[in-house]
Amino acid sequence: MAALRRGAGVAESRTKHMKNFLHLNDFEESEIHKILDRADFLREKWKANQMPQSLKDKKLALWFWGQGFRNRVAFEIGARSMGADVSFIPGELAVHEPMEDIAHYLNNWFSMLIIRCRSHDHLRQVSNDASIPVINARTNFNHPCEIMGDLQYIRRERKTLDGLKVVFVGECTNLCMSWFEAAKVLPMEVVQIGPKPYLLNTEAVKSMNSTAIGKVSVSDTFDGCISSTTDVLYTDSWPKSEDPESIRQLFSPYQITQDIVNQINPRGFFMPCPPITRGEEVSAESVNHPRYCNYAAKEYLLHAQNALMEYCLLEEFQ
Repeated sequence: MAALRRGAGVAESRTKHMKNFLHLNDFEESEIHKILDRADFLREKWKANQMPQSLKDKKLALWFWGQGFRNRVAFEIGARSMGADVSFIPGELAVHEPMEDIAHYLNNWFSMLIIRCRSHDHLRQVSNDASIPVINARTNFNHPCEIMGDLQYIRRERKTLDGLKVVFVGECTNLCMSWFEAAKVLPMEVVQIGPKPYLLNTEAVKSMNSTAIGKVSVSDTFDGCISSTTDVLYTDSWPKSEDPESIRQLFSPYQITQDIVNQINPRGFFMPCPPITRGEEVSAESVNHPRYCNYAAKEYLLHAQNALMEYCLLEEFQ
């Protein structure tokens, strides 16, 4: 964590508790469960319209690249419901201002930065220069807030995350990487299935497993990977390419169909990450399967992100 630098104001209120959330494995297993416990509590308070004013007098900056709405809206309404003053930063990170200046300006005015940007390296640079907490709302490398919300939902329904088996179908996207990060700190198994050129490389798999509490692996076939022991079936959109027909030919064998969903745990979760494209990564019929649970699961994004804001920012966290 960077030491205090230029500027006064909000930056002077920094505490030893202050944490960043850039990767899911930034936190230990006990911390993950503590955050999810708090997220469950905040969910009940949300439903009762009794949100604690734990972020009162805090000033939060939302700097969001792209058009995705779920994370941004959830951060905004969540922070405001807990009493925070929320501001949106215009423009795109690293385009309109030199990277080495940005955090030093924002340190003066804000209590926390929540950033969604193209480059994970840019996010790291901001977090290194910041004297206030930074939360990663998505980069090209990972998407930890999304997976925290999913973990909260799964834990509420399944009662535990121990022994969870996740099958991720498709290329190693930022979502896939955050599932791998989860397996580093939680007792769960994550298997990526996809075309060989789009799988996490062998050395990275070996490196993750060398320190992981759980287990990660990759396969270019469904055979032996999808069964009644599969608790979570996850996917992401197909790669964008100047040659979409070649992508279609390469990825069509990995489309999740109703027959594939039928093979997972009868009490499992089919969770293709939105926005989904029916007819590409998922068939239209599969989205009508009883195991499809996106609408219910994405409610928890709000509550998990609320708990993350509290945990990273507050010295006292219940």
